[in-house]
Amino acid sequence: MKKLLYPITDWVTTKRGMWITIIAWVVLMVGLSAGPKLNDYRVSNFQSLPDEAQSMIAEKKTEELFPNAQGTPGILVFHNENGDINLEEVQQILDGIMAEDIEGIKKIIDLSALPAPAIQGFISEDNSTIIVPMELEQGLGNSQYSQINDHASQVGNEIAGQLESTNFYITGPAGIAGDTVKLFEEADFVLLLATVGIILVLLILIYRSPLLAIIPLLATVIVYQVVNQSVALMGAAGLEINNQTTSIMSILLFAAVIDYSLFVFSRYREELNTYESKHEAMKQAMRATGEPVFFAGGTVLAAMLVLFFADFRDYQNFAPIFGMAMFIIMLASVTLVPALFTLFGRKAFWPKVPKYGQETQVKHGVWGPIAKFVVNKPLIAGGAVAIFMVVTALNIFNLEYEFDMVKSFPEDLPSRVGYEIVEERYDKGELAPTTLTLESSSELTREDILSVIEELESTSAIASARLSGQTEDAKAAKLTVALNTSPYSTEAVDFIKELREETPQLLEEAGVDAKAYYSGVTAKLVDEHDVNDGDIVKIVIMETLLILVLLVALTRSFKMPIYMMATILLSYVSALGLGLFLVDVLFGFEAISTRVPVYAFIFLVALGIDYNIILVSRFIEERKAQKIKPALETAIANTGGVISSAGVILAATFAALMTMPIADLFVFGFIVAVGILLDTFLVRGMLMPALIQFFEKDS
Repeated sequence: MKKLLYPITDWVTTKRGMWITIIAWVVLMVGLSAGPKLNDYRVSNFQSLPDEAQSMIAEKKTEELFPNAQGTPGILVFHNENGDINLEEVQQILDGIMAEDIEGIKKIIDLSALPAPAIQGFISEDNSTIIVPMELEQGLGNSQYSQINDHASQVGNEIAGQLESTNFYITGPAGIAGDTVKLFEEADFVLLLATVGIILVLLILIYRSPLLAIIPLLATVIVYQVVNQSVALMGAAGLEINNQTTSIMSILLFAAVIDYSLFVFSRYREELNTYESKHEAMKQAMRATGEPVFFAGGTVLAAMLVLFFADFRDYQNFAPIFGMAMFIIMLASVTLVPALFTLFGRKAFWPKVPKYGQETQVKHGVWGPIAKFVVNKPLIAGGAVAIFMVVTALNIFNLEYEFDMVKSFPEDLPSRVGYEIVEERYDKGELAPTTLTLESSSELTREDILSVIEELESTSAIASARLSGQTEDAKAAKLTVALNTSPYSTEAVDFIKELREETPQLLEEAGVDAKAYYSGVTAKLVDEHDVNDGDIVKIVIMETLLILVLLVALTRSFKMPIYMMATILLSYVSALGLGLFLVDVLFGFEAISTRVPVYAFIFLVALGIDYNIILVSRFIEERKAQKIKPALETAIANTGGVISSAGVILAATFAALMTMPIADLFVFGFIVAVGILLDTFLVRGMLMPALIQFFEKDS
């Protein structure tokens, strides 16, 4: 690795190499900026499940048997907060929306064409609300959901504003999809501002130097634009890009570039005391930090590429996008970052400018005493941390999952307001009914279908089951099944999973010889849960083995990688257990998304190993001249400051996700922030050094 990196970093730090490197990156950024834009390729209706999932097979079977199958359903909600709904006002709003002939809306039920008894079926028991089904066309793109909702909402609310009592909302899958698009578009800008602001403030507070805050951010802005445009090119080439993936990618990018910048300039400051030339000082700094920084980035890259083997397509989508981001970040960490710091030289550290020959050692106000305590009392230091982490890790047994995405939206979001009105006043299952498709080799008679409906409705969890379609040859039928509980609830997921397993017996009891296929929101949630559980095991095993191999290559030891990896895994389960407790106590999240544990594992392991690599690399370097105890003390003291600074900034960067109005990202950002702080101060500062002292021996 050194033979590859030394020629690059040695050249980049020369005067000529420095300028060529900076100019090349700027030209690359400007050139790529003329290409396609990332927002044009982001999708909200991303298919998370693999094609082999039962609900996806069922969906395709339904489309095959009923080619004019329903597009994306939506619900128009009309509500009077103070009394009975006024049907004349409702009709005025409906007439206004239908008169617009909005592109993308396939069908809206026209109440004026229905008899009074039929209309009554859409009105709530307390007469305060009426719901009108809407259907959007199939195959709509990301932006179209939002545009359709905005257009219909604007027309409907303008009319409602002139009326006395009727409030209007759009909900159901179509309304939720449209609001999701808008949430991410608005929140991504806030996230970017929050991230930049947090990093800038923390860098200035920690290092008390304006240039030390601006230079890493300047590098990050250049890398951010290059990565964004590179991902946009991947989108233009046909890659589907998930909204959540790009939001998390921006955090990873800022975190990694800032982290690696801190490691570089921390060592650069040391070398400026030894070398008068800023170019020679950076050359020596990169010879010391280039390999561990590049290796740390490579470890994160490898961890991301493991996600190609996941079955859940959200995780698969991470692999090419995060892989591309990390590859560019790795190149920047050994080219752009040292070139920018070399350009500014000693001025970068103003007002505390390191002077040649004046200081031979950086002061370690906090980490010096900590290092001395850890190496002198390793059992106390390491034991206390280990006990704390094991106790907090036990809380993972209280992990509960939340499937109701709408409950993660802001309370005033129209689709959530409409959703909660419907949920409170109607059979909750009508929000997103499950579709049961029956396929038989013989004709399904009316008696067969009624018998199946009777069997279904005899189950207490089912509110209603009705025939919604039958093929011309009568060999296939489509039933719409509404549950008594919210289709997004844990109870609904558990019930549909059980019902899917028991349906063959149910059909046998009904005397019907047919294959059954369940599709719809709840059926997909069942598969998401099962696929996610399988992916957790697969990702943990594969990433652990891969990182172990990489650590063996770095340390040239078989023992040290084992306890390096052990501390990372313990840190992860501890962070997850403590995070679950804190998000419940502080923010009221009693359950979390199935995605959060996997997202947290990917980032806590991949980024946490970086700090292990920085500490161990410095320890290995010091071991060449010292015995284990003094080498370890020097390594802790010299890396403690930069690792803790990087950790605080990294944690704050992930905490910026808490500005997102999506609960999944809020909880993920919080748990990762907690995990990084545990990793930075307890694992890297105390537990890992204690293990090194116990297991490594002086030769």
